[in-house]
Amino acid sequence: MAFLVSEFDAEEDDRHTSLFVAPTDGSAEPYRLTRASSASSPQWSPDGDRLAFVAARNTDAGLAVENGSEVEEEEEDEEENGEPVGDGPKPQVWSFDMTRGGDARQVTDRDYGVAEFDWAPDGERLVVAARDPTEEDEEYLRQRNDDGPIEIDRLQHKGDGAGWMDEVTTYLFVVDVESRETVRLDHAYDDEEKGDRNGLQPAWSPDGDRIAFVAQHETDPDDTHVRNVYTIRPDGTGYEQVTDAGLRLAGLEWSPDGERIALGGGEPYNWYKPTEAYVLDVETGELDSVSESLDRTIAFGGNPQWLDDDTLVGLFGDEGNTRMVRLDADADDPERVFVAQGRSRSVSGLAASDDGSTLAFRMDDPEDGADIYAMGREGLDAEKGAEADEAGLAQVSQVNAELVDEPHDCVRVSWENSDGVTIHGLAYLPPGFDPEDPDPHPVVSSVHGGPMSYDSPAFGFDQLFWTSKGYIVLRTNYRGSTSYGQEFAERLRGTRGDKEVDDVKTGVEHLVEEGWADEDRLYLTGFSYGGITTAAAVTKTDIFAGAAAEHGIYDFYATFGTDDNHLWHEDEFGLPWENVDTYREISSITDVDQVDTPLLITAGEEDWRCPPTQAEQLFVSVRKQGVDSRLVIYPGEHHNIGDPDRAIHRLEELESWFEDH
Repeated sequence: MAFLVSEFDAEEDDRHTSLFVAPTDGSAEPYRLTRASSASSPQWSPDGDRLAFVAARNTDAGLAVENGSEVEEEEEDEEENGEPVGDGPKPQVWSFDMTRGGDARQVTDRDYGVAEFDWAPDGERLVVAARDPTEEDEEYLRQRNDDGPIEIDRLQHKGDGAGWMDEVTTYLFVVDVESRETVRLDHAYDDEEKGDRNGLQPAWSPDGDRIAFVAQHETDPDDTHVRNVYTIRPDGTGYEQVTDAGLRLAGLEWSPDGERIALGGGEPYNWYKPTEAYVLDVETGELDSVSESLDRTIAFGGNPQWLDDDTLVGLFGDEGNTRMVRLDADADDPERVFVAQGRSRSVSGLAASDDGSTLAFRMDDPEDGADIYAMGREGLDAEKGAEADEAGLAQVSQVNAELVDEPHDCVRVSWENSDGVTIHGLAYLPPGFDPEDPDPHPVVSSVHGGPMSYDSPAFGFDQLFWTSKGYIVLRTNYRGSTSYGQEFAERLRGTRGDKEVDDVKTGVEHLVEEGWADEDRLYLTGFSYGGITTAAAVTKTDIFAGAAAEHGIYDFYATFGTDDNHLWHEDEFGLPWENVDTYREISSITDVDQVDTPLLITAGEEDWRCPPTQAEQLFVSVRKQGVDSRLVIYPGEHHNIGDPDRAIHRLEELESWFEDH
């Protein structure tokens, strides 16, 4: 199997994602294939003798010689040489020959890089998705690169992580692996960035006759999240639209016999409704849900995989966990499987071998770490409490062994909120803490983003950081969380700042009542929607000694059109100029005069999901009233904290803020 490991280089202050291979039976240590540059999207060739991946490396020396150019030319001025706009190498498809060995060979040479790819079943071709600017596009990109004016006609004028948008179209191309000869499929296109950012997702049929992809060709793609499935032949003929279901479709997987495609489908705008597993008949276009009765959402990265022509397996959010579900391709008859996983471990990144006999996945155990595991298909039916060998479960990696020497327990907790609704959460406990004979500890209530998300047992540095310093970390699955069914999630729809705040507040009060928490040392933080909840909470309660609102939105009226989420907000709250009172009511800035809690506020300077102006507005508003507050802006960061030094600074800043209060 092949898998990716993220590592942080303290000396270079950089994050690298390296590609490893290992036998699925865990009989040998994983072997590192890449070192110099980050890798992504590994994919075995059909015969298993080559491993392709995407990486931004310097041009393959062999390719440079073939092109009659010097490798060093990359260092020369790009504009003078007529080279593509932008600094550094672009992401291309590379391939290792796993039989003969040696370094990876560069397969593609697209001027603006490659976003996605898939192998043809003959192993001789790839289909890739890549930007292909016109001459007019090139002229504009050079103007932009030279600090010229930004000119945008698109409704979706910015995207987090992409910045200001352009109108360069992404197409599918078929590439001959040996000769690198490339053919553009003119009817297979979509802009690179949309509100959903899912790309074209090309998938080659088992017989090699058709390529399926996801796009929006009917209306303004910037004003809808609807995505349909299309197919096209590898020579560019036979373009067909297969679906017209009004859904947000993603994750295409052809059945072994090539007659059907499994995929995930969700409501385009109401993301509280569970994303379901669908099976598409390619010939008739019939699209049937095979998981609707489960009333659970497909987990991130958990789209259904074929085990055989009649059976699938996928990952679903289920009661504050991510678990495997077996699906019947001909009926809505989902079955929870791999119960040997238990309630204290969570699964992600599921992949099935081509013949469906072997499953590989990441499994998180808060006590033992997060690693890659593999098991035979029969392991799906292992009984509850089965040992690893009984389930045929093999641990393939052990990447964080040095961090799990001292146990950090994670336990499930539940309580009733003010409305009498039972709320569930996870409590990460410091070493030596005894829930049966507790002594009060400080608590960090850490609120997940989304809100259409959920917390499941996880191994993460944040939790280890806090528990190692004697804090209990409480992660609340408040109303709006998506692993408890549609009705529970939709209780938050159309509201902000009341229900989820009550769920978080009553959670820490429950820990105080249990004797776990020191009522004078309760702290609150959250990122993204967690930041929104944090700011709303401190307008309604003073129980927290200190709080940190990270990368959130605090004035929904002012943020409309300045972030990249206008479709979501319009669906849930209407248009702001038509519903002024609603937008004011859901914004914590409206009640900022009620804030007394010391408040740390953070933002990414280039965050287009929750713009930094929101953090500035909240900071000035509370500081103007004399509230102890502090503003931290991370230059160059989007809606995350990716730079290692800044990630460390974030935790140290939070710790210092809480310790000071």
